[in-house]
Amino acid sequence: MTKDDTARRELVQGFFIGLGKAVARYTRLEYEGPERLPDPPALLVANHGFGGVVDLNAFIIASLAERLAPRDDVQFTILAHQMAWTFGLGPLLEPVGVRVASWESALAGLSEGHYVLVMPGGDLDAMKSFFHRNEVVFGGRQGFAKVALEAKVPIVPIVVSGAGETLFVISDGQRLAKFLRLPQLLRSKTIPISISVPYGLTIGVAGLLPYFPLPAKMRAAVLDTIHAEEGETFESLAARVHGAMSAKLTEMTAGRVPFFGMKWDELLGGQSRRKGS
Repeated sequence: MTKDDTARRELVQGFFIGLGKAVARYTRLEYEGPERLPDPPALLVANHGFGGVVDLNAFIIASLAERLAPRDDVQFTILAHQMAWTFGLGPLLEPVGVRVASWESALAGLSEGHYVLVMPGGDLDAMKSFFHRNEVVFGGRQGFAKVALEAKVPIVPIVVSGAGETLFVISDGQRLAKFLRLPQLLRSKTIPISISVPYGLTIGVAGLLPYFPLPAKMRAAVLDTIHAEEGETFESLAARVHGAMSAKLTEMTAGRVPFFGMKWDELLGGQSRRKGS
């Protein structure tokens, strides 16, 4: 790697980590989990919040990666949707290890001793409606489990909540996307209909372009590392990972007051204390 490549990587990496820390402060991020990730190589499997090119969950994970990496020299391979290259952003992200999501990219990163980050739900998870915001939607995708078995690496699930309340997504627009032939043109099954700041009511704008997030509280958790059992199938491994992540997201969001991020008893308790003070 040349000096120019190193400088470019440090610049882009610093930008994303800095922006991630800003998002974490703005959304009053709460973290639970280990102080350090297990040693690489390992497959990091995370859920989407909202958005394609712009997803707050990705920025939150960027802020956590620096603090949780066991060594300063640890590298990440980040798998992203082809759309980032379609719109010309991919080359700008490549210096920090962003690659087109594929079997080959994942195995290459793991063989080089990296952490490989994948969000298996893709656009189905990233563009889900407000009413499904607290669900982990993989849409039957299990390729990540095949990669883990092939590379013989553990899976580290990461769950982030709250991004789905930084705007209001009316629908993921799957029917409209099909009508517009987006699965064939852009490999995208969704085109979200949303209300956001500053765009108001739009179709497909928020998430593709940066929007100003409402200050909903976000939480993040790194779960226990999952190892494949002897003779386990990729279907079983994928189901275990999805089940653990879904259970954690349900736990994190149970009783949550939309857009505030607190539990109802915390909100009402706080109001009661203020009235009694």
